[in-house]
Amino acid sequence: MKASEKFNLYTLSRPSFDEEAFERFLLDNDSNWIKKGSSTHADRLLEGAGRLCYMAFGKGAQSERDNNQYIGNLIDKGHESVLEHISWTFLITGVSRAFTHQLVRHRAGFSFSQLSQQYHDESNTNFIEPNELKNIPELHKEWEKLVQNSLSFYKKLAQLDLGSVGTLEVREKKRLIRSIARSVLPNATSSKIVVTANARAIRHFLLMRGNIGGDPEMRMVSRAILKEVKLDAPATFQDFELSDDYDSIGSVVKVSK
Repeated sequence: MKASEKFNLYTLSRPSFDEEAFERFLLDNDSNWIKKGSSTHADRLLEGAGRLCYMAFGKGAQSERDNNQYIGNLIDKGHESVLEHISWTFLITGVSRAFTHQLVRHRAGFSFSQLSQQYHDESNTNFIEPNELKNIPELHKEWEKLVQNSLSFYKKLAQLDLGSVGTLEVREKKRLIRSIARSVLPNATSSKIVVTANARAIRHFLLMRGNIGGDPEMRMVSRAILKEVKLDAPATFQDFELSDDYDSIGSVVKVSK
């Protein structure tokens, strides 16, 4: 058993925009979008969706704002429903069940698929040790002993003979046994989770979670997510930045003023 596991965030899908299809729509409606300033596909999609609400395309109909200014104005005015049109899918590994218990509380605009402890044998699971304990040798050793004992007892419970429960199918017997066994696994148990979220939901997540001083794991994940979404939609996340105000677990995400 490894005492800890390295955190990773894999971006499985990113926003896309078929501009040719949008241009055909404009042509069919005798409109012309005068694009101002450089922008990414994701940010252009948001601007196009926003302009559609008023058919604000072409000379005399468009404001003088470039893409960055246009999206900034949407955010300032609270018109963030437009931001729901772009989304990302992340695969997050090397995080604790304690973290995922908090993450899945974000429901609006999020979808989750998490490794199941009922169907997956956790006999070879890893554990996520808080960094703060690694520099305290006596507590670090005690922590390792506790999680090892927990895993050892899990393996013992996973070998339960429930032959007397004759009414259950084999599949359901296995699930019952693993349900019993997982009851002894700690919050530090490593997990894997696929997360899909739109830009509006991600902005809310970063606001709520990215600057929590007492939750290093949340800050670490927030930082990784912000790095990814800023690559695809810098205008949409123009008011967020990374800071090195906190410890080595990861910089804090905070809103620029």
